[in-house]
Amino acid sequence: MMDRKASLTNFREHDVPRVQNDISQSIVSGSTVQHAELKFYSKDGNVRSGIWESTAGVFTADYTGIIEFCHVKEGGAVIKTNDGKEFTVSAGDGFVLDAGLKPEWTVATFIKKHFMICKAL
Repeated sequence: MMDRKASLTNFREHDVPRVQNDISQSIVSGSTVQHAELKFYSKDGNVRSGIWESTAGVFTADYTGIIEFCHVKEGGAVIKTNDGKEFTVSAGDGFVLDAGLKPEWTVATFIKKHFMICKAL
């Protein structure tokens, strides 16, 4: 963890590596490829934020112990929650994935989002 003073992090000016995520254990179907750019990591490690993108496919996620706010910048997805409800999200949509969710994401072509993940209390 880096030692830094409190500051404002402007994503446009914060150049970080684009990293491919290993989601091999989460893929349900397709050959999804995901990348992330971690633009912010809090001093205590409880908050992180950045840009995430995924190609087409179906995959699962696990929100045990975390809460995520998302703002879709491009593309879209259908997210099916634990209780079987389906939500379609697309460019411009903001939403929160609450702690304990284990949703299934279906991305038809591509999705790109800003995210902010916090540890759940």
